[in-house]
Amino acid sequence: MFTSLKRIFRLGWLSFSRDGGISAATCFILVITIFLVSFLFLLQNVSQFLISELQEKVDISVYFKEIAPEEDILKVEKELSQIPEVKNVKYVSREEALQVFIQRHKDNPVLMESLVEVGGNPFLASLNIKAWEASQYQKVADFLKAARFENLIEKVDYHQRKPVIERIFSLSAAANQTGILLSIVLVVVAILVTFNTIRLAILNQKEEIQIQRLVGASNWFIRGPFLIQGTISGILAVLFSLTIFALICWALSPKIEFFFPDLNLFSFFTKNFWTLFLIQFFTGIGLGVISSTIAIRKYLKV
Repeated sequence: MFTSLKRIFRLGWLSFSRDGGISAATCFILVITIFLVSFLFLLQNVSQFLISELQEKVDISVYFKEIAPEEDILKVEKELSQIPEVKNVKYVSREEALQVFIQRHKDNPVLMESLVEVGGNPFLASLNIKAWEASQYQKVADFLKAARFENLIEKVDYHQRKPVIERIFSLSAAANQTGILLSIVLVVVAILVTFNTIRLAILNQKEEIQIQRLVGASNWFIRGPFLIQGTISGILAVLFSLTIFALICWALSPKIEFFFPDLNLFSFFTKNFWTLFLIQFFTGIGLGVISSTIAIRKYLKV
C-alpha cells in the first residue's frame, strides 16, 4: 500500500513537471479563479462597510419652536426612544447647533459675516432620529404629527430627505443581490474553465492511460497521479494568489484610505487572513481535485 502511494505521488509530480506548459496554464486558471473568489469576498465586505457607513448618516430631524421648553423636548426624545422602529435619538440644543455650524464653516467668511449680521442664535433645537429600516421613517413622521406635539414642533424634514433615504436603502438591497448573483456566475465559469483546462492535460496523456488499462492498472492507480497533479496545481495557485492579493491590498490601502479614512484594505486582509487562506485553499484544492476526478471518469469507465 505504501509503495503504491509512493509511486502515485512520484508519477503525479513527474506528470506535473513534465507537462510544464499545461501545468502552468492550469495554475494560471486556478490563480485567476481563486483571486476572483477572494475579490468577491473582499468586495462583499467592503460594499457592506460602505453601505453601513451611508446608512449611519441617514436620519431625519425634528425641529422645535424657540418657545419650546427643553424639558418638553426631552420628554419627546424619551417617547421616541421607546418606539420599536427607532434605533437612536440624539438631542441637539440651539447652542450646540450654533457651535457645529461655526466649526463647519469657520473658513467661509461670507457665512460667518451673515451669522454676525443676523445676530443672536438663529438655530432651533432638534432631535436627530435614526430608524432601523427606510420604511420605518414614515411611521416615525406620522407619530410626530400627533396633536399634542403641535405647539412644540416647528417642522419635520422627513419628506425632504425621503428620496435620499429610499435610494440608499434600495442601493443596499441591490448590492447584496448583485454580489450573490455575481458570485454564482463566476464560480460556475471558474469550474467550467478549470475543468476543461485539466481535461486537456488528461487528454494529452490519453495513450498512457490506455496502456495502463491494458496492463491491468487499477482505477485508483490511474486516477491517483492526476489527483496529485491537481492538488499541486491548487497549492501553487493558492500561494501565488495569496501573495498577489496581499500586495494589491497593501498598495491600494493608502489610496482608498484617503477617500474613506475608516477603510483600510490591508488591515482588513490581516484581520481576515485565515478566513481568506481557507477560502483560497479549499477553492484551489477543491477545483484541482474535483476537476481532475470528473475529467478522468471518461477514461476509467466508472
